[in-house]
Amino acid sequence: MRTVHQDGHVGWLITSHRLAREMLVDDRFSARSDLRRSAVGESSGALMAPPLPGQFISMDRPEHTRYRRLLAKYFTSNRLEQMTPWINDLVAAQLDILVRAATPADLVAQFAMPIPSMAICELLGVPGNHRELVQQINYGYSMADSVDERNGYISRLYGYLSQLIKYKRLSAGSDLLVEIIADNPELTDEELLQLTLGLVLGGHETTANMISLGVFALLEHPDQLHAMIADPANDHTAVSELLRYLTVTHIGLPYRAALEDVDLGGAEVRKGDTVTVALPAANRDRDAFTTPDELDVRRTAARGHLAFGHGAHRCLGQHLAELELRIAYRQLFERLPSLRLAVDATQVPMRTFATIYGPRTLPVTWDAGTTGPQELPSEVAS
Repeated sequence: MRTVHQDGHVGWLITSHRLAREMLVDDRFSARSDLRRSAVGESSGALMAPPLPGQFISMDRPEHTRYRRLLAKYFTSNRLEQMTPWINDLVAAQLDILVRAATPADLVAQFAMPIPSMAICELLGVPGNHRELVQQINYGYSMADSVDERNGYISRLYGYLSQLIKYKRLSAGSDLLVEIIADNPELTDEELLQLTLGLVLGGHETTANMISLGVFALLEHPDQLHAMIADPANDHTAVSELLRYLTVTHIGLPYRAALEDVDLGGAEVRKGDTVTVALPAANRDRDAFTTPDELDVRRTAARGHLAFGHGAHRCLGQHLAELELRIAYRQLFERLPSLRLAVDATQVPMRTFATIYGPRTLPVTWDAGTTGPQELPSEVAS
């Protein structure tokens, strides 16, 4: 689909699953920020700034490859599976907090938002007495109503992470940030700051909204919820289907700029044109998925979804996000089998203003006496 923006530059929107995959592995389309035009604020239509050192999500090869390889070894599925016991304890602890809350409770603030924030804090080795601050910043950033407000939270996060990096340069330990510094002494503070900022932001907002939105969807599809809970061995497939069906990154990403004239699916994309993938549309493409508008937690083909992107820029934290989602969904519904919405579904306020989609709040309730007390794990409580 070809569009002409207000400033006259041409943009293309891909809704095809096949063409999205083709474009995202084609080096003739660049991820560099300074080849794209801003879509927000007073700078709308203007070319964006070049990527900062370490901001590899907005880079092409070979710069992107260098930073990506530097981090990839810390995000393998085998390494992250070692975090499973800790994430199990984290989710159980957050459930204890939720259960002790008065009902109706807000599942977003009291469950979905804290889990990925605390997980990335654990991964990076954020000191325990600092984690509430990071969680507050993450929550504020996710819920901000304007670009200026979001930038304010980014500035606060910049300030905190800058100090954390200085501290970690002088620290011993086994956390991710200490390891990155030890393994890559050539990295500057600016590079480390951008890498760490990307991990914090990328590791929180999408997963947090996916937790709450997935719960919302399952409560609205009780047959699918029952099918998922009845078959723990199928959790990987169920989470893949939720990611496909919901696709929380719903506008603006991923986008590329054509480095030369390219024929893409019979369309002539000219050098300099911007190309954006409509991920929700691609994930509901009838040529890729049968009955794509239906939620089917047994859909094995869902593992071909594009919710994490595709190709060299595929989300680095995919395995961590999937692990958190699997544990969060299963523990929540097993611990609170009577969980239900406390308001009509039409009254749930949604984040329609943001790149990442999800509920602003999700009021839920459950029947008293249907939960069992669990001791708060000491390593999480501290």
